[in-house]
Amino acid sequence: MGFSLSRRRVGPPACAVLLAACASGTAVTPAPVPDPPSGSAAAAGDWAGRTLRGMTLRQKVGQLMMPRIGGEYLPIGTGSYDRIAYWVRDLGIGGVIVTVGPPLEMAVKLNMLQQMSAVPLLVTADMEHGPGQVLNAGTILPYGLENGGGTRFPPLMGLGASRDERFAYELGRVTALEGRAAGVHVTFAPVVDVNNNPANPIINTRSYGADAALVARMAAAHVRGIQDHGMLATAKHFPGHGDTGTDSHVQLPYITVDKTRADTVELPPYRSAFDAGVAGVMSAHIAFPALTGDSVPATLNPRLLTGLLRDELGFNGMVYTDALDMGAIVDGWGAGMSGVLALLAGADVLLQMMPADVPVVIDAVIDAVRRGELTESRIDESVLRILRAKQQLGLNADALVDVARIPEVVGTSAHLRIAAEAAERSITAVRNEDNLLPLRARRVLSIVYTDDYDPVAGRAFQRELAGGVEHLTRASLSGSADARRLAEVAAQADSADVVIFAPFIRVVAGKEGIGIEPAVAEAIAAIALRRPTIVIAFGNPYVIQQLPQIGTYVVAWAPWDPAQSAAARALLGRAPVGGRLPIPIPPWHQVGDGVDIAAVSASR
Repeated sequence: MGFSLSRRRVGPPACAVLLAACASGTAVTPAPVPDPPSGSAAAAGDWAGRTLRGMTLRQKVGQLMMPRIGGEYLPIGTGSYDRIAYWVRDLGIGGVIVTVGPPLEMAVKLNMLQQMSAVPLLVTADMEHGPGQVLNAGTILPYGLENGGGTRFPPLMGLGASRDERFAYELGRVTALEGRAAGVHVTFAPVVDVNNNPANPIINTRSYGADAALVARMAAAHVRGIQDHGMLATAKHFPGHGDTGTDSHVQLPYITVDKTRADTVELPPYRSAFDAGVAGVMSAHIAFPALTGDSVPATLNPRLLTGLLRDELGFNGMVYTDALDMGAIVDGWGAGMSGVLALLAGADVLLQMMPADVPVVIDAVIDAVRRGELTESRIDESVLRILRAKQQLGLNADALVDVARIPEVVGTSAHLRIAAEAAERSITAVRNEDNLLPLRARRVLSIVYTDDYDPVAGRAFQRELAGGVEHLTRASLSGSADARRLAEVAAQADSADVVIFAPFIRVVAGKEGIGIEPAVAEAIAAIALRRPTIVIAFGNPYVIQQLPQIGTYVVAWAPWDPAQSAAARALLGRAPVGGRLPIPIPPWHQVGDGVDIAAVSASR
């Protein structure tokens, strides 16, 4: 019988059937873990091998676990502290995924966890657009005080608009330096998905673009920047998350591409990342029926993680699952069994976002070994990869960081300057049909739109604009704006020479849509019939599809302050504009479209 697995919760007997099915279908053999080079320091003192040989089965399985922890302050004796201490001391987890927190507190917290752990922890984070994505002390409201943190670059699609590999390399370099200073060893970046579906609700600006060759070139530079400076990179989401209109955080997407199409679009960026020496790959919770003949997502599918990734493409690094408690996986297979199936498929590290899942997955994997559905040698292969990564990073010698040195590295002026340059070079004038740029109007109405609650959205943009416009009126709209509020803004527009509409639309897991609310889009379209209007997108670049009649359209790619300041400077003519679309915007614009606009003054 061919390999198949229905999307439902699977008990132990079905797991045994799966093993038999795999044996009778496509031959899938575990990838070998290479020995350290003869005569190398690793061979002379193979800490990883010795550590593995001294572990019990339960300790080995613990090394496969990587749950998420917050970046918040962690007082001893609280429930959060006790839960994490239980994971580290009692369950012996192999590492953690850290989320947002202040750099100094993050480092102190990670040092504390490293001191608890019998085996050094591998600390990972989603630093796709730089360390400031995670090392971030946030904003104090209602005062709007920025507490600072790490450096944030434009999202990858903004760097794709610059078409300059130097910025991708610098993103990797700064990420590695700042992340390692705070105790983070692995970044789940770069995203190498080719975002060729404008309706994609979760990749969008996280991708370098829709051109596979551009994505491959920029991703390779990104990988080199990360790994040349002491951090491990991860290409994601294998074998490609770009051509979907479904968010895998919510439900299982299906991509119908065949092998010929995958070889020309989805896979070239992975090959480029492999050539650059990328240390890890993260799997996608997506089914590829034309590639596999079934509806099993890549994370659980040996035909993809072993047959394609390991055997055909020759990748022998670390394979991380995406979080196993995302809707695409846990709704169909449950936390415990999904961990077992991921290991059978060829994954090494099992990521979990929900605290309760950690002991459940450990017990499920141990039970599968005891039943003979998984072999202990299969567990050993993955554990050895994990331990060798820790040894490569030097964690066996010293896993602690010097907190006193963090201000010398994280968020430095040199790092901020290169990120600001990248933001300036990313600004893309898609249309300037009305010749409104550079902005010369005396009276300007600037409307900031947010689809999520964000009290500081547009603040840096408006501030920079105010320094270059004689009379600037500010207005704000949200996705819930009613007819009365829309009429008020329309009345304000009637007194302006030019209207600027700035939608801030974030790509966030679990959102139902990433567009402008239809009532708001209709109101802006009506304003544009009466007043010259500029639309500048801070986020989703496809929003012009809702406002096709707009003659002046600029994409700033990101909602954070450096992009806002760069966008305002571009509109005012204080900086040149030269970005090019790394995506098509059907049916009007193709990859490479963009209008060059020269700077007219540095101090206007």
